Amino acid sequence: MKWTEYLPELASGLGVALRLTGLSLLLGFPLGLVLAKLTDSRVRALRLVAVGLVEIGRGLPLLVLLYLVYQGLPQVGLTATAMVSAVAAFTWSAAAYSAEVIRACLVAVPVGQREAAIAAGMSDRDTFRFVILPQAARLAVPPLMNLAVQWFQFTSLAYVITLPEIMQAAYLLGTVNFDYLSVFLAAGFLYAAVTIPASGLVSLVEKRLSRHL
Repeated sequence: MKWTEYLPELASGLGVALRLTGLSLLLGFPLGLVLAKLTDSRVRALRLVAVGLVEIGRGLPLLVLLYLVYQGLPQVGLTATAMVSAVAAFTWSAAAYSAEVIRACLVAVPVGQREAAIAAGMSDRDTFRFVILPQAARLAVPPLMNLAVQWFQFTSLAYVITLPEIMQAAYLLGTVNFDYLSVFLAAGFLYAAVTIPASGLVSLVEKRLSRHL
């Protein structure tokens, strides 16, 4: 068979990969913002917890996190599907990496902006919400978009916990047809069909934002 003939059979795996990416980033980026703020918290306990979560999430390979969550939850009496386990692991890692990105962007906002807002009578909360965060968000968009592209690629790791994403679907299809080369060419095409346009979009957004910074 031609590799293109396998594409329809791998389409369901693409849907799973996109759902895993979307859910983990939808949860991970807001958690990353929270962790970014807590790493600079004046409360030592909160700061230590946040730093610990970030360091573990960044320090452990995503594959290890997948195994820890998937195999670890039943050990504490919790049962979870492969998708739930994958979302949990991917979210933790995404939150850890995005926390560092967001924190760097918050620090990059000129100190004078905060001082001017405080001098104008704004509270610390309003200063962060209306002055610091919008500027940091614009700086964070390109690196976070790059992170999103990488996270889609990383979904291929989830086959190890039997999640039926692209790689798992390709492997099962290959074992049936004994045509691994064509099957994995089709799988590679699906990854490229998403990541190449997405990377181009990231570059376009980055160029447009750079004109206004």
